[in-house]
Amino acid sequence: MAPNTSVGYSAILLVPAISVSIVLASAGLLVSCSRAPSATGLHWNANAAAHYLDQREARWMAWPGAARDRGTFCVSCHTALPYALVRSEIQAPDADQTGSAEEVELVENVRKRVRLWEEVGPYYKGKEDESRGTEAVLNALILATYDARNGRALRVDARAAFDHMWAAQKTSGDEKGAWGWLQFRQEPWEAPDSVYYGACLAAVAVGTAPDEYKNDLAIRPEVTLLRDYLHRNYAAATTINRVTLLWASLKLPGLVSPEIQQSILTEVYEKQRADGGWSLATLIGNWKRTDGTPLVVESDGYATGLITYVLQRAGIPRNNTHLARGLAWLASNQNRWNGHWSAYSLNKRRHDPFSNASQFMNDAATAYAALSLAEARRSRDKATGR
Repeated sequence: MAPNTSVGYSAILLVPAISVSIVLASAGLLVSCSRAPSATGLHWNANAAAHYLDQREARWMAWPGAARDRGTFCVSCHTALPYALVRSEIQAPDADQTGSAEEVELVENVRKRVRLWEEVGPYYKGKEDESRGTEAVLNALILATYDARNGRALRVDARAAFDHMWAAQKTSGDEKGAWGWLQFRQEPWEAPDSVYYGACLAAVAVGTAPDEYKNDLAIRPEVTLLRDYLHRNYAAATTINRVTLLWASLKLPGLVSPEIQQSILTEVYEKQRADGGWSLATLIGNWKRTDGTPLVVESDGYATGLITYVLQRAGIPRNNTHLARGLAWLASNQNRWNGHWSAYSLNKRRHDPFSNASQFMNDAATAYAALSLAEARRSRDKATGR
């Protein structure tokens, strides 16, 4: 049975975010170690990561398998979404602030599909509900992220994307409060439990929007449905999806209780591997590959990058043993010849490591690893006054 996570909606609107680090410190869970690696001593190649991500996004956008109606392309959870979240975070300080060419093309593609929402075809025929729900959430998250990053209130396209998202939200049935989500029996983004992941991303999108939007009484019923869905299905959520829930709760105060935030962190700490990283294969429950081959139970860039990023956003100090070891793992495991981090398919053994599909997990791993290390660098610069 799920823990009692009931929180009144007024808490979402009025109560400031509770510092997870303070809660955990009071519980004696923030362990520091003088010999733990310091985030200030991390060495990684941001330019190489950016180059890898640019060329992978370019390949995705040009790939016939990603092509969609009206000259647009699908925004994927493995390549396009994480690229959108991280690319501006790792550009050089003197870089063109409009973003890389690939970044600009991706955002314009999202805007185009938002503007043509009633005319453009869904990602997959025969999966209209799943396609529209998935795309609506991703569009809102990407456009809210870019408006927030540029210090703007929500632009017209971002507001329209949120309108589409709320219109696609389910209002009845077992998935009431969530969205139809693409199902291809592909973990970690297109499997039955990915409906919960999608709902968490929707909460991240709302929390990324400016206060005047996320506190708007007009969306109170929809946010309440979302919060209730996340609470109702918490007990069945996988660890990696709970990490995404924690991320969402840091952006949308009152989404879950401090006790639930603490329990997620405790669960994550317990699953850290001896080398300091985390393995996605140990965070997805009893999932099995379709070809019967064993899952790769090694630390990977996707799980370690996402977890260490969320830990930092939660206010966990840099000298915390779990965080410091995770960041050190990331700094030590960037591929030297092309700048990427590795992750492994949860669905079958990939025999050609250079095929497009074989690199999808690496795309997500590289984006979240770079996002986490960029956060560590920003924290270091703030602390040292750089």
